[in-house]
Amino acid sequence: MLRRVMIAAGLLLGVIIGGASGYHLIEGWGLLDSLYMTVITIATVGYREIAPLSDAGKMFTIVLIFAGVGGIAYSFGVIAEFMVEGHLRTLLEGRRMHKRISALSNHHIVVGIGRVGSVVARSFADEGVEFVVIDSCEECGQAAEDAGWLFVHGDATDETVLREAGVERAKGLVTALDTDADNLFVSLTARSLNPSIYIVARSSSVVSEAKILRSGADRVLTPNVIGGRRMADMVMHPVVSDYLDVVTHGDEIEFRLDSVKVSSGSVLAGMSIRDAEIRDRTGAYILAIRTADGLLNANPPAATVFSSGDELVVLGTREQHTALATLL
Repeated sequence: MLRRVMIAAGLLLGVIIGGASGYHLIEGWGLLDSLYMTVITIATVGYREIAPLSDAGKMFTIVLIFAGVGGIAYSFGVIAEFMVEGHLRTLLEGRRMHKRISALSNHHIVVGIGRVGSVVARSFADEGVEFVVIDSCEECGQAAEDAGWLFVHGDATDETVLREAGVERAKGLVTALDTDADNLFVSLTARSLNPSIYIVARSSSVVSEAKILRSGADRVLTPNVIGGRRMADMVMHPVVSDYLDVVTHGDEIEFRLDSVKVSSGSVLAGMSIRDAEIRDRTGAYILAIRTADGLLNANPPAATVFSSGDELVVLGTREQHTALATLL
């Protein structure tokens, strides 16, 4: 629509320039007189000619009237349609959206808001995480706007679209497109644009997981496999399964699972769990420790020593998580 408005404006400007040039060449009038005659002719206001016209000038005026009236009618019709149908509002909102996205840093990107991606986006929104959604479907933009999400319309396999979503400044990316090939290409493109971004990709088959991992994804999940395992756990260990659902996604109790990192300047670096007295000082429980080299120490003993860069898997309230993060 914006392209049509630009074409209409260019057509109108071309008629005016062409008319002024024609009078200047045919009648020998000055540029101002030629422009004045062109405007009153195509506007059909009925003013008299500034000077008697030659036969060639009369024929040119006839042509100019048809061209001018048609051009004005088309141009004003397109502009009216642009205003009435809300295209101007959409354009302004798009610019505001682009400005808000440009100001983001360390945010997350969700590629595809179908059955999987929409759940990811809602989870981010519930946790207050800054994120941008990318999708190419026409209806998704309105759905994202209704939900209050930042949205970029386009094909995420195009690096221009990923750049528009701020991939070079983003902290994480979830690609949940329908095909494994698209998820692979998005992972590959995002990794090339931001080597430090954390990428989680959806896969429709176990066979594709290794390929997507090689393309640059940090984690690959196959929803049907995850769903099958969860259903089996619900049957075999219903109480444990319900508890994990509550502490990871539920609001029934205030305890939540989260992770915090031991910073290089932390007073706890070099101390053992026993000496740090984490439980007494913050109220949080340490369930596991992932070391800087990627090893996971589940249920660490009290003699385990904290090292700079360790990530702790912690169970506690939001206040306890905050207290522990400050301490670390």
